[in-house]
Amino acid sequence: MTKSRKKDLIPAERDKLLVLLKARFGKNMHRHKAVTWAAVQERLMTRPGALWSLHEMEDTGGEPDVVDQDKRTGELLFMDCVAESPKGRRSLCYDREALESRKENKPKDSALDMAGSMGIELLTVEDYAMLQELGPVDEKTSSWLLTPAPIRKLGGALFGDHRYGTVFTYHNGAQSYYAARGFRGKLVV
Repeated sequence: MTKSRKKDLIPAERDKLLVLLKARFGKNMHRHKAVTWAAVQERLMTRPGALWSLHEMEDTGGEPDVVDQDKRTGELLFMDCVAESPKGRRSLCYDREALESRKENKPKDSALDMAGSMGIELLTVEDYAMLQELGPVDEKTSSWLLTPAPIRKLGGALFGDHRYGTVFTYHNGAQSYYAARGFRGKLVV
């Protein structure tokens, strides 16, 4: 992941990202049938912090795209739409507490900490189900999901994947990490 200066992109980075997002948007109209690229670009141009977060999502392999728009507020929902869990966000335990509980073989980071540093949130179980309706993801990998406090308090964390034509949500110890498990993020713009 590249470290940006002030969570802002230089014009060349911004322009390159917008070209990439526009191309992805155009190739995947099934994800956002009622949204126009002009509306997306207009919203993004007034929110440099959101552009920086989208750049971080892209830079770690997430392939962010618009998946919904709030009709009342105009807010856009971006999610990582890459087929498998983003490569730059794998081999992470769930959160800081889980990371600190490991005495040896600690992963480089936690999903919640990394998401926070990128300015994004982990998908909820409901978000993950919505994303899977747009087309199957995580057929070979899995993704940590935002875990309700009662489950986390007991030491667990949730993850999801897509196997056998079915979306599964399951649990693991929050301190665990796997080469094929990362996390997917969302950003409301």
